[in-house]
Amino acid sequence: MPKPALQSIHLYPVKSIAGSGPGEAVVEPWGLAGDRRWLLVDAEGRQITQRQQRMLALAHAEGLPGGGLGLTAPGRKPLTVEVPASGETITVEVWKDEVEAVPVGRAADEWFSGYLGVECRLVHLDAPEKRRPIDPEYSLPGETVSFADGFPLLLTTTSSLDALNSLIAQGDHADEGPLPMNRFRPNVVVDGTAPWAEDDWRRVRIGEVVFEVVKPCSRCVVTTTDQRTAERGKEPLRTLARHRRFGDQLVFGQNLIPRGVGTIRIGDPFEILG
Repeated sequence: MPKPALQSIHLYPVKSIAGSGPGEAVVEPWGLAGDRRWLLVDAEGRQITQRQQRMLALAHAEGLPGGGLGLTAPGRKPLTVEVPASGETITVEVWKDEVEAVPVGRAADEWFSGYLGVECRLVHLDAPEKRRPIDPEYSLPGETVSFADGFPLLLTTTSSLDALNSLIAQGDHADEGPLPMNRFRPNVVVDGTAPWAEDDWRRVRIGEVVFEVVKPCSRCVVTTTDQRTAERGKEPLRTLARHRRFGDQLVFGQNLIPRGVGTIRIGDPFEILG
């Protein structure tokens, strides 16, 4: 088995739509630089994700120099969005968290509303260092997170995906497999470890940055959504329910909190510290 290393990096500038796979990324206290700093909300300010709108899988956001976005989606003209000027915020809801965010403007709102066929707004997280605390059960005082589901980074491993796909191949919906890693929308993917070894990790290092492994990632209907077609099936939730149920949660991957800052790069060594 090769030495463990970072196989890929993934950034999703807008929560729940397609992003990019850069060769390197800057680790900030609240996540990778540029990751999930933008969010779609409905008329009541509640988050919109692929859970409600599976067609978001086919939209794509590319981070631009200066922090803006290049947006594309089927049937829509490409749109460039600049970072809104700091100023008045509105309260939006991300899960049970109330977060202050800056509205982006009419052009972006109309672009997404036209694509999804529902009223929605695009907002930007202007001050991630103070807007949204991490669940205190798993974090230190003052630690914050972006618009990610709950934690700054999500780690998955190629060996565990291979093991999961082997289980899917033995199940009732084998025709849906093998599944690609993009179903799980990780930030970092590690190669060269044993299947499911991540269950026992508590502290790891990727390149020059140390991370605390704080909580397994519970999975939802988004994982059943083909990220190329937006069609939904039964897997991997059917197989996770049989083989990867932790209490009332179906688990794949681990949530991380940085214990430092720096730059990580594809090919960086991966080390288990505890």
